[in-house]
Amino acid sequence: MKVPPPPSGKVGLPAELSLQLLADMLRIRRMEEKCAELYGAGKIRGFLHLYIGEEAVAAGAMRALAPGDNVVATYREHGHALLRGVSMDRIMAEMYGKQEGCSRGRGGSMHLFDAATRFYGGNAIVGGGLPLAAGLALAAKLKQEPRVTACFFGEGAVAEGAFHESMNLAQLWQVPVAYLCENNLYAMGTALERSESQTDLCAKAASYGMATLKVDGMDVAAVHETALRAREYAAKKGPIFVEFQTYRFRAHSMFDPELYREKSEVEAWKERGPIHTFTARLKAQKQLTEERFLELDRAAQAEVEKAVAFAEAGTWEPAQNLTQDVMTPA
Repeated sequence: MKVPPPPSGKVGLPAELSLQLLADMLRIRRMEEKCAELYGAGKIRGFLHLYIGEEAVAAGAMRALAPGDNVVATYREHGHALLRGVSMDRIMAEMYGKQEGCSRGRGGSMHLFDAATRFYGGNAIVGGGLPLAAGLALAAKLKQEPRVTACFFGEGAVAEGAFHESMNLAQLWQVPVAYLCENNLYAMGTALERSESQTDLCAKAASYGMATLKVDGMDVAAVHETALRAREYAAKKGPIFVEFQTYRFRAHSMFDPELYREKSEVEAWKERGPIHTFTARLKAQKQLTEERFLELDRAAQAEVEKAVAFAEAGTWEPAQNLTQDVMTPA
């Protein structure tokens, strides 16, 4: 597999925004690294899908959205939830299964949810969020609300029937939805070219008459600018599909032996890592010093330590509560 050269050149964003995007990526990276450590220690159980390597997509896209927009994500959603405004404390408590978590400890890693920030999951079903996003966008249109729905999903979802049904309905209804595909090249352990006869994902969306954009998902500045365009288009004209070309540095999940790709390929992609390449570009144009970078990193690590302490101090839901909220009130 030919790996593109790392993102380079001048970052054309305001200095303050650039530092915010860098801080966002660091917050995700340090939280995810700690989650991997806690999983190994048996503190986090069940499935855990890490976002390490893909941070530029969540960081760049989340800052392009308005506070009133809806967000729908996949089971690799910790970074999206964090940058949407769900506190790291509540995310970590949810990872632990504690009732102080954002889903009261009942969802765990794959089912983060927070109605207050309009973060509607965390969806464990591949492609399961796409029809939900179409419905949320239809509701906004019928209510005449100035609200866009952003739907994140991996390229594996493109092989699902729900993808095609959602593309078709969203385009027919002309609803304000931005379908944001995080193409990390491997749906679990299957390379894109082994599962899709048409590997141009934008061509699939375009076959429904939908507007499309494609961008380097390892370049947080490019992601942010593209996400702004997509959000504006969805708000004014209707559905749009964006392919963010990215790569995960860790295995699909903590259970994945990762036998489907060469270690040399992963190392080559790490040369395109979104944090260190963006840091180097900002330093080159005198918008960042090493001291400032370390300050941002220390703040991220302190936030992680606080979140772990919060989760450790959390409480288990009493067993007698397990039937609560299973059925809606009569």
